[in-house]
Amino acid sequence: MTTTPSSFESSDSEMFRPNRQLNKRVELVVKIVFATFAFVSVATTIGIVLTLIFETVAFFQEVSLWKFLTDTAWTPLFANPQFGIFVLISATFLTSVIALMVALPLGLLAAICLSEYASPGIRRWLKPALEILAGVPTVVFGYFALMLVSPFLRDFIGFINWVIALMGRFIPIPESFAIPDLQGFNALSAGIVLGIAIIPMIASLSEDAIYAVPNSLRQGAYALGATKRETIIGVVIPAALSGIVASFVLAVSRAVGETMIVSIAAGQNPTLGLNPLVPVMTMTAYIVQVSMGDTPAGSLAYKTIFSVGMTLFLLTLVLNIFSFWFVRRFREKYD
Repeated sequence: MTTTPSSFESSDSEMFRPNRQLNKRVELVVKIVFATFAFVSVATTIGIVLTLIFETVAFFQEVSLWKFLTDTAWTPLFANPQFGIFVLISATFLTSVIALMVALPLGLLAAICLSEYASPGIRRWLKPALEILAGVPTVVFGYFALMLVSPFLRDFIGFINWVIALMGRFIPIPESFAIPDLQGFNALSAGIVLGIAIIPMIASLSEDAIYAVPNSLRQGAYALGATKRETIIGVVIPAALSGIVASFVLAVSRAVGETMIVSIAAGQNPTLGLNPLVPVMTMTAYIVQVSMGDTPAGSLAYKTIFSVGMTLFLLTLVLNIFSFWFVRRFREKYD
């Protein structure tokens, strides 16, 4: 029995003919799986928001919004409770500002170094080092602030006061020039270490924005006689401004929402003020304190968790909306 070439071709075509019915079923299953994942993500977010809203409404049925905004103390666990949310907001603002004073210049300088000055070999080592820093658990940062940074700052302030006292023997120096002692728990060390923790975020996002600036802009500036420094300041940074500002805003959101560093290093003392040398309590630190399990579910103190959480959620939401708006409004588009 002989086999003709046409019979080989027909058998090969039947062997490699796609099963369209099976492919459609597989594609349908994949779509359902992906849609399920997307639905779970959206439903989880909606569930969190609705829980915050319902519990916050229940809280304000017992505490007036005016009292929530105007009280000058935050003592919901005391016999005579007060609910001044600005006590927690001021502490959150203080630690975040200190963190940004550390992170913004260092993060931006690191991004400029990575994208404009570092050789490929240095960049290959420096960027992973920043990413490793981003992966350090925040509880480690918290104990680093408490056990190392706070004692160092206390000794440094003591040295400054000693120098001031020594100079006071020769020239008249008012006593107000002396720096108050740094307490064991304080906002200063927590803010500094929090700034170190968010440097990788600013550096990575800013470096991506700077690296995305077309080389034609740099070459054009060089052709006009600009130096590398002038090109970076006058051309590259303005062209990447939207991405840089977006990284700054996201870093602010990260600082505002940080929990473990401020809970460990800043203390648990709700005081209204902007003194970085004393213990403070941020919004996230309060949520951690009350969520330990000692507060009965359904009590007024328990409901304060959700009112503070809603305040924190609204603050970060406003920051993220501003970030998205700024990027869309000022983003440069290149061909």
